[in-house]
Amino acid sequence: MLPGYLVEHMTADKKIVVIGGGTGTYTVLTGLKAHTPKLTAVVSMADSGGSTGRLRDEFGILPPGDVRRALLALSDAPEQLLLRQLFEYRFKKGNGLSGHSFGNLLLTALTEILGNEVEAIKEAGKLLNIKGEVLPVTLTKAHLVARLTDGTLVRGETNIDVRIVGPTLKILDVFLDPSSSIYPPVQQVISEADLIVLGPGDLYTSIIPNLLVKGVSEAICQSSAKVVYVCNIMNKHGETDNFSVEDYVREIEKYLRCKPKKVVDAIIVNKSKYPRSLLKKYEQEKAYPVKIDFTNVNNLSPQVLVGDFTRKETLLRHDPEKLARAITSLL
Repeated sequence: MLPGYLVEHMTADKKIVVIGGGTGTYTVLTGLKAHTPKLTAVVSMADSGGSTGRLRDEFGILPPGDVRRALLALSDAPEQLLLRQLFEYRFKKGNGLSGHSFGNLLLTALTEILGNEVEAIKEAGKLLNIKGEVLPVTLTKAHLVARLTDGTLVRGETNIDVRIVGPTLKILDVFLDPSSSIYPPVQQVISEADLIVLGPGDLYTSIIPNLLVKGVSEAICQSSAKVVYVCNIMNKHGETDNFSVEDYVREIEKYLRCKPKKVVDAIIVNKSKYPRSLLKKYEQEKAYPVKIDFTNVNNLSPQVLVGDFTRKETLLRHDPEKLARAITSLL
């Protein structure tokens, strides 16, 4: 194995694109920013819940929540700590303010002042002194729609995420309404990437919404970059119940729509023992660890990295540095 400083030198000029949204993307970006300055986050624009949903409905802007998280993950300077805390601050009272994140409000205000979301993201990035860049996957204001196995349509990422209608039915497929086209700079960064990272994150509400945008799948299929999928640790009740690693990869490849079919080049799979006391908390939410069938996993891709990539705490989460080292080892 090469010494750490040699690995860092070899990855310093490599371009990595992370495609996703939510906590998973935040975790990956937090780890990778120490390994390469050429890091781009491509963020899903389908969020419709909480502060984000209220702001997109009231102001007609692109949802700011996942953008805010990506910006915070890439904020690098210690002196930015107070500003990062400010971006994360969520109001707990006040008519109209309660539940809103200050960062979401700032992105909304910058959008109003500068006239568009792209310039707002750039200015927020300057304030936070981010390492790398954050790009919206599309500029189209679309909603995510899930079709259940009985034909029922569930509209809105939040309604899919916390499903009341048909909670026991599987998701047949998802689509965007209206259909959306890729933001051109995203097409460029994908074409120039050395490595493209998908996941971890909710399959149908964080990862696949990006692949639904016209031009994204095509750009990935035509890219010479290695595509790596970071598999979730836990399944999401109502979304990926009883899914195995193979199921996740199958669904991602279905929406990639590469012809001839391009498979995910590498998969990072967590395998470790979890305390029973910790698993019990998840079982109350009907969430269970992703199934690993080693026979099938090894037939999926030329490269499968299996190990303990978790952070030992009260929640089952990936460790940013462990993930970063696994990802950069694939370059």
